[in-house]
Amino acid sequence: MAEVVSEKVSVAVADGSSMDAFVARPTGPGKFPALLLFQEAFGVNSHIRDVAQRFAREGIVVIAPELFHRTAPAGLEIPYDQFPQAQPHLQALTPEAIKLDARAAYDWLQSQPHVMRDRIASVGFCFGGRVSFLANASLPLQAAVSFYGGGIAPALLGEIPSLHATMLFFWGALDKHIGREQIRSIAEACDTHNKTFVNVEISNADHAFFNDVRPNYNAEAAALGWKLTLSFLDLHILAPEKRTRVR
Repeated sequence: MAEVVSEKVSVAVADGSSMDAFVARPTGPGKFPALLLFQEAFGVNSHIRDVAQRFAREGIVVIAPELFHRTAPAGLEIPYDQFPQAQPHLQALTPEAIKLDARAAYDWLQSQPHVMRDRIASVGFCFGGRVSFLANASLPLQAAVSFYGGGIAPALLGEIPSLHATMLFFWGALDKHIGREQIRSIAEACDTHNKTFVNVEISNADHAFFNDVRPNYNAEAAALGWKLTLSFLDLHILAPEKRTRVR
């Protein structure tokens, strides 16, 4: 495991706004793959910062942008039991604004001397899962992961023809927020447009199963999600040269 340093940076967005972001990176010499890490609806809080540092320990430079920067003070963290506080910020964010934010974070990574510019992926959780999907539709990523990304279907199915990289989707079968018909429509649209994707539906998992400080945390499902995500990133950004033809 790599030693990690973290910092907060400020990133200029093309619409003239300024966006703070949490960055975690390995301390060693050389260049590293990179990751756009997208928050839940509750801000870039201690959980998201912890996930960023976990990825950084795997040898990845991670940036977690504060996506509510247009409507909230820098550093906003919303308590998990106060979701209504997040709704005005969520409602104010359009897909176009999200794409601008993703682009700004991506461009920041591209400007860093310790980043491998052709090995950048995205991962997001809940609201951030939707953002990761949109990032893949608007940026030349090498891979993208969406954990229980609500709001993709039906509103954003039109973005699927623009997906650049393989998508890894995680769903909880017990999730009342995202119905089976939404999951099915996403898969069907990806098939229709010949997009490569992986669907992982965990039968005993609920929404937010990965978050170890929320009531729906499922340790077994979270461990599986983490290992599969690392394997997926290993194939696409960490060590793609290890991919071999199966005979």
